[in-house]
Amino acid sequence: MNLFDDFQRRLAALLARLTAEGRLPAGLDAGKVVVEPPRDPSHGDLATNAAMVLSKDAKMNPRALADLLVAALAQEPGVTDVSVAGPGFINIRLDPTLFADVLRAALTQGEAFGRSTRGTGVKVNVEYVSANPTGPMHVGHGRGAVFGDALANLLEAAGYDVTREYYINDAGAQVDVLARSAYLRYREALGETITIPEGLYPGDYLKPVGEALAKEVGPALIDKPEDAWLPLVRDTAISMMMDMIRTDLAQLGIRHEVFFSERSLQKPVDIIAKTIADLKARDLVYVGRLPPPKGAPIEDWEDREQTLFRSTAHGDDVDRPLLKSDGSYTYFASDIAYHADKYNRGSSILIDVLGADHGGYVKRMKAAVAAVTGEKGELDCKLCQLVRLLRNGEPVKMSKRSGDFVTLREVVDEVGKDAVRFMMLFRKNDATLDFDLAKVIEQSKDNAVFYVQYAHARGMSVKRQALAAFPDLDLSAPALAKADLARLADPSEQDILKRISQFPRIVDAAAQAHEPHRIAFYLYDLASDLHALWNQGKEAPHLRFVMENDRELTLSRLALVQGVTGVIASGLALLGVSAPDAMR
Repeated sequence: MNLFDDFQRRLAALLARLTAEGRLPAGLDAGKVVVEPPRDPSHGDLATNAAMVLSKDAKMNPRALADLLVAALAQEPGVTDVSVAGPGFINIRLDPTLFADVLRAALTQGEAFGRSTRGTGVKVNVEYVSANPTGPMHVGHGRGAVFGDALANLLEAAGYDVTREYYINDAGAQVDVLARSAYLRYREALGETITIPEGLYPGDYLKPVGEALAKEVGPALIDKPEDAWLPLVRDTAISMMMDMIRTDLAQLGIRHEVFFSERSLQKPVDIIAKTIADLKARDLVYVGRLPPPKGAPIEDWEDREQTLFRSTAHGDDVDRPLLKSDGSYTYFASDIAYHADKYNRGSSILIDVLGADHGGYVKRMKAAVAAVTGEKGELDCKLCQLVRLLRNGEPVKMSKRSGDFVTLREVVDEVGKDAVRFMMLFRKNDATLDFDLAKVIEQSKDNAVFYVQYAHARGMSVKRQALAAFPDLDLSAPALAKADLARLADPSEQDILKRISQFPRIVDAAAQAHEPHRIAFYLYDLASDLHALWNQGKEAPHLRFVMENDRELTLSRLALVQGVTGVIASGLALLGVSAPDAMR
């Protein structure tokens, strides 16, 4: 039950009725109308911009249109007051019974509360992590992994058909560097003393690869030239690195349905060549010479005639090379073909979760997706900013195992999956995140994950207290839904009811905006409401959840508490975080 959607539909129906009566002109776009909570709760329960966004098309002053809509809204069931504020915003106050109805829906629907069918029939591909298989994942990879996984959960909750995908960068120079690094570890495993030269991967994580190769082939590769041993070593190293990455992801609760190999774009069929040919047939590929860059250098600029994608035709700043001087494909050419493949597999919405260093890549990829899908596909690139790893405010030292960074596995081992996932999402993805290993395990209000999980555990403890006072009390959802919710009359109780009513809207808005942090923020606010009411009960006994002399009031308040814990559990599940029944 989504009160905000309900009133959006009511407004659309009112506009249609007023148009049919000749009081408004035809053709008004109700899709521009928003119904949301007012910024100042004292103004009411709902607010709408209807008069502001429709006044121009209606050829009416916003206040005059607002007055017309207010008169109509005042007749709607459940509306107790409607007023106009400022230049034409409309504030609506609702009968408390509507919020009680939402609580009943939350109790009876359980995990389904907050979910919707908005995305039914729409396929979305969410590509996330896609770390090069050249070593263990670091904390920055973890942020993108958690963000992408939570976003996929959100989209599924909104009814979308979601594919979770990992793009394996198993072609190109970096995996050859990996193979040369692993080959040195292979020689080391056979007893040689080695030195890792500059430019190769120095971490100890490649020792198991060398040992596996030594066990499998013995000294057979020692005297062979590089072109003979490199393919075997590369394949073994990539396979073992991906096994390690999958293990790290599983430890964090991250899953993918598809692991797509970059090399598969050329074997057995050259999909890149086919994609370039298709674009060329539409005059989007040509041979030309790029002008020298103005200002900051462009990494793929060469002063020569080359094969170029006409990306400026779709909003990019310059056209982009598709072939290197040696005739091999650029990374961009591979990426165009890969996104075309994702679209051709049926996904009309493509979401790429990228590191902060890919910001300059967004505009060209949007141009590419527009071109290969004939403007029918939608690409959203979500950039995850850097993570600064701290301990009590001081930078954490690098890991010996990885060579030059702290691994994600080390962080998860130290603070746990829940702390990593929640805190990665308790800040918007495009803002730098300070992750303090000491702070995220504190038991205080300043530690958001503890504060939210503790609210769930506290709510469950209330149920145990109630059963101790009333052993025969029926705390099933159907029984709680029948409680007399009119007895929840205290302003703090009403505030919680209103907060619960916002959950379906928050889930829907977060899914549409591709912003899972909104769920984390909402859960913190809901947890704060519950903790505040608990503390009020200590000072004012008449507000306690369990009233040993009033069975019915206890049942009403337990319905409220169950509504809170149910929403917290559902919201944490969207974030991939557990909801404990008890905490020390």
